[in-house]
Amino acid sequence: MKTYFKSQIKPTIAVLLLSALTLGSCENNEDLNLTSETTVSDKDIFKTPARIEGLVNGIYKALKGASLYGGRFLLYHDVRGEDFINVTANTYTGYESWNNSYSSGSNDINNLWSQAYTTINNANILIEGLATNTGVITDQKAAEYIGEAKFLRAVAYYSLIISYGQPYNKDAGASKGVPLRLKAETGTANNDLARSSVAEIYTQILKDLDDAEAALPQNYTSSELNTTRAHTSSAIAFKTRVYLSMNNWAKVIEEAAKLAPQTQAPFSTTATAVKHALQPDITVLFASNYTTVESIFSIPMSSLDSYTGQSSIAYIYNTNLEYYLNPTGILGDAQWATADARRALTRTVSGKQYFKKYAKPSPFLDYIPVLRYSEVLLNYAEAAAKTGNLTLATNLLKAVHARSDAAYVFSSTTTSDQTLLIEAIWKERRIELLGEGFRGPDLLRNLQALPAKGDSNLQAPEVTSAAVNYIFPAANTELATNKLY
Repeated sequence: MKTYFKSQIKPTIAVLLLSALTLGSCENNEDLNLTSETTVSDKDIFKTPARIEGLVNGIYKALKGASLYGGRFLLYHDVRGEDFINVTANTYTGYESWNNSYSSGSNDINNLWSQAYTTINNANILIEGLATNTGVITDQKAAEYIGEAKFLRAVAYYSLIISYGQPYNKDAGASKGVPLRLKAETGTANNDLARSSVAEIYTQILKDLDDAEAALPQNYTSSELNTTRAHTSSAIAFKTRVYLSMNNWAKVIEEAAKLAPQTQAPFSTTATAVKHALQPDITVLFASNYTTVESIFSIPMSSLDSYTGQSSIAYIYNTNLEYYLNPTGILGDAQWATADARRALTRTVSGKQYFKKYAKPSPFLDYIPVLRYSEVLLNYAEAAAKTGNLTLATNLLKAVHARSDAAYVFSSTTTSDQTLLIEAIWKERRIELLGEGFRGPDLLRNLQALPAKGDSNLQAPEVTSAAVNYIFPAANTELATNKLY
């Protein structure tokens, strides 16, 4: 079904859709059961604290869309790499991403585009509305809500630009990116908007994240909220990812050092109220406790608010077994030894290894990770290695790897050679962050080809950085409504 965010999201509808969410990001259970309001005029949506909080929750809910951070966005980008082999050739479960055959009319392309811009527009509605409706909530609470909105807008724009825009490192962001929509839209009057450059999109993302860091609370009242709702370190951690995409090593180091000020293990956060650290057992993060201090920001699932069937990443990977792990990919690399605890996040079926990081059965209540502390350490390690601090880079790499395989030894040849050390860090990303949406973006930010892969049944050819299908095509829904695209 074709959708377009501006023709769908109107304030009167927004309160209906957003104020009674079961997202788990509210401050208490009563907020999850707000009285139904079926007729709320546009001028009334900011009249009560409950309605305002409903709008905030609605931004999280939009980001949680199945085609975005509800899980499928991670799938789209992981399977572009070489570590998953497709079994079903099912266009409804990411096959077109796996073999890089998307068109502007593909469901995935249009659904991802619509969901990201819905998130952005929900954030814009909240930001504009709080600026003109003062006194309903405290100034501090309003600032915190705006911080959350800007953080979520930044995450949504980053998802768009790494999908539909050329890599920043191709030409320092000079290529055309996507439309930069920063106004609340409740109709179709402003559909026509030219694309901003990739650099302009990155500039806005970083501005939003800097603003969010300054405005967000340092923590909440529970580990659940500290995991599912943005706080100070969420903005900092995401900045390390954005700067890494820009090869801005100095800024990666500056931001990462806020969360990992030490120069050797054990690395942990000291400056913010949430003290992030690696959970000793990685399997805990994906099975029994989704809210440890390693999980900086995750998308929650509940029995009342989860995805099933082909909308669920757990169904695609682990229930229906539509992709298996490539034996000649990272699964077969010596850096991922058989004694590594992360092997427990795979399972064998008919001689093939399948991915089970998301292993809950239906109704698929696995939380979806957006930011983990281990990623921050690996971002930091890469930036340190790129700037010649091989000792710090090695210590960070070893901290992540030793958590799951303390017996493994990185050779002195690897740790003393900048090129080999960076290659080891990249491998570690493929092991540690497997299935969390990083492989495709990592290839693109380094201007590397999307590798050929496949088996005797299905094959996907290599895609070079100069190819048209190196990035996703623009969505038909945008092309049909925006004459300036």
